[in-house]
Formats: sequence, C-alpha cells, structure tokens
Amino acid sequence: MCGAPDQAQQLPPGTDLSKETVLVGRVVAGSEPVGGAFVRLLDGGGEFTAEVVSSASGDFRFFAGPGTWTVRALSRSGNGETQLTADGPGLHRAEVAVG
Repeated sequence: MCGAPDQAQQLPPGTDLSKETVLVGRVVAGSEPVGGAFVRLLDGGGEFTAEVVSSASGDFRFFAGPGTWTVRALSRSGNGETQLTADGPGLHRAEVAVG
C-alpha cells in the first residue's frame, strides 16, 4: 500500500494559501471518480516532478510552485492528462478525464 497521505482530506493545518501554491483535482471516467490512479505532475518542460495515488473519490493534491503544469493520470480505466496554469499562490483546480 502507498504511504501517501489521503488526498481527499482537508489541507494540512497551517497551509497559507496566500503564500503556497496548491494543485488539487479529481480523476474521472465519464462522471465517475477513479480511485487508485497514479497521478503524475510534470513541469513546464515535461519533466517528472511528483506522483500521488488518487483517493477512492478520485481526489489528488500537490504542493507546487507557480507555473504551467501537466497533470497526467494512469489508471485501469485508461489514461488522461490536462494542463494547469498556476499564476501564483492559492488553490488551483483541475479535472483529469481518463478513458
């Protein structure tokens, strides 16, 4: 089992969204959430930066920096990716459709 924290939980206490850039989202197949997907964060140059496993409700979370990111999901339901631009600190949302 993966030792990553539950991605569906609230942000950790003390998270200051005026200073931190947090990327959150869900992995979906149609309208259904996809749990257990490997969600990868790639930087603007396409380089691997981080990976988490989506929660049972398809949720994922990354603490990152401002910039343009690719969020890629690999699952039994299929693969998908989306681009996300975080222009500064705050909570930035994305949905990754797989199929």
